[in-house]
Amino acid sequence: MTGPGPWFLEDFEVGQVLTTQARTVTEADVVGFAATTWDTNEVHTDAVAAADGRFGERIAHGLLGMSYAMGLVSRLGVFEGSSVALLGVEDWRFVAPVRIGDTITCRLEIVGVRRTSAGDTGVVDRLFTLVDQRGGIVQQGRIPLMVRARDRT
Repeated sequence: MTGPGPWFLEDFEVGQVLTTQARTVTEADVVGFAATTWDTNEVHTDAVAAADGRFGERIAHGLLGMSYAMGLVSRLGVFEGSSVALLGVEDWRFVAPVRIGDTITCRLEIVGVRRTSAGDTGVVDRLFTLVDQRGGIVQQGRIPLMVRARDRT
């Protein structure tokens, strides 16, 4: 299936790949996330200290990157109207830093589809790969989602 959602369980197949639109990470994003979460670690908030650190500059919070991945995938629209419950975050890896000024996209691959025993829902196992403007992987992991089935079988 292609096109906007909602997509139901029957519309997903192992091997499907969707790519999101791009989004540029701004300084305001990082500062706002720090203020919201109270995670004010200097690697995110102190330009002078971060310049002398491992990355040579401030970087985005790891969970901000994961949040972007979720938001970018949400904008695809395929899960809107069929999503029932987020089931977890599995094997998530922070591969490389997300830097202020990076433009990121998320590649979503369907790696598993199964109907639940109730029959009216199923689980779509999704591999998220967050990439920067150079095509480098910055984060990756699986986020299974329970979705409604169109037909009860």
